[in-house]
Amino acid sequence: MNRIRGKRILITGASAGIGEACARLFAAEGANLILLARRTDRIATLKSTLEKNGKIEVTAMTLDVRKRDDVISFGENIVKSGLIPDVLINNAGLASGLSHLHEGDIDDWERMIDTNVKGLLYMSRVIIPLMVRRNTGHIVNVGSIAGYQVYPGGNVYNATKFAVRALTEGMNVDLLGTNIRVSTVNPGATETEFSEVRYHGDREQAAKMYIGFQPLTGDDIAEAILFIINAPEHVNIQTMTVTPTAQRSAMLVHRDSV
Repeated sequence: MNRIRGKRILITGASAGIGEACARLFAAEGANLILLARRTDRIATLKSTLEKNGKIEVTAMTLDVRKRDDVISFGENIVKSGLIPDVLINNAGLASGLSHLHEGDIDDWERMIDTNVKGLLYMSRVIIPLMVRRNTGHIVNVGSIAGYQVYPGGNVYNATKFAVRALTEGMNVDLLGTNIRVSTVNPGATETEFSEVRYHGDREQAAKMYIGFQPLTGDDIAEAILFIINAPEHVNIQTMTVTPTAQRSAMLVHRDSV
């Protein structure tokens, strides 16, 4: 049963990877979309493509979730425009660097904390009160297996995803008594632009992360999120962890010899 047709779904970090895959899949299911990303050209192109393929409404806006005042203004604008979302996908996130903690680049740390934690908080603080007023809505936070298991060089990235896990649990507790659902999906190794960003644009190094096994794709995680948000209103799937068959923990990946 399709329960998302006609709903309005807000996706942060919608210009690539999991966010873009969600946009394409949800559009195919008949959902109306609000696409947010820093890269204006990409979401403008995505908006144009999706609108051609179906009778849906697609709103694309340039927004950096790290900028608190811009997020607040965005919230005010969607209220004025009547674009309050039924579903919020807090997808914007990144890893930057893979250094030992005592050798880490503080700029990398701040980039991860500002995006993965503060950006999620800013957007949630703007959107959740709108859902509370209507006593309906669904928040899906994109976490990571890294929010459960620490690995060498992960340190601050791990900490941000542990924070996403804690914030999701906190939202669930604080929204007790409302009809608002809160979920998190925790991907394992997923081949998107993620590793390119982590290695500061070094595509060769990023590609080595996925040699010898079949990683997840953005489409795989989009399918998982669709399952979560398509559940009946009385069903709250609080946590879902998804890994490739070849991966059984953050550090255990079976790779075929090459």
